Amino acid sequence: MAVKDRDRFSTATRLKLLGEQTAARVYRSQTKRQARRSRLTGRAALLALVLCSLVVALAYPIRQYVSQRAEISDLQRQQARARQRVEQLRDLKARWQDDAYAEQQIRQRLHYVLPGETGYVVIDPDAAKQSRAELGAADRPWYANVWDGVDRSDASDQ
Repeated sequence: MAVKDRDRFSTATRLKLLGEQTAARVYRSQTKRQARRSRLTGRAALLALVLCSLVVALAYPIRQYVSQRAEISDLQRQQARARQRVEQLRDLKARWQDDAYAEQQIRQRLHYVLPGETGYVVIDPDAAKQSRAELGAADRPWYANVWDGVDRSDASDQ
């Protein structure tokens, strides 16, 4: 018994016992961690799988939604521009319905005069800067002036 007691208190025996206890603790903690990790990892994997499935399932509809919203806003802008253009054309049409406006435009663009009036062409000192079409409007045939007026009105509409 004395040898057994001496064996129990020897350094080698104590170290051996301490190593076994430490190994047992490490083994127990590893098994607990592994058990926890495996449950958490399974849940995390399932959650990641569900999230990826949702992202894949919703990616195309969301892309379509965004592109359709952009197309709708473009069409609304085009519609607003078209409405504005229609209003401008209605105003212009209403102005041309007025005989005084039509007469003013005919006199100004085509250099017409009423019977009994005398038409004068005043030459500006800065005539070199003016276009040839405007300078020689009185010297050209009337149909050339009409076509120039049509061309200018087309250019101003655009």
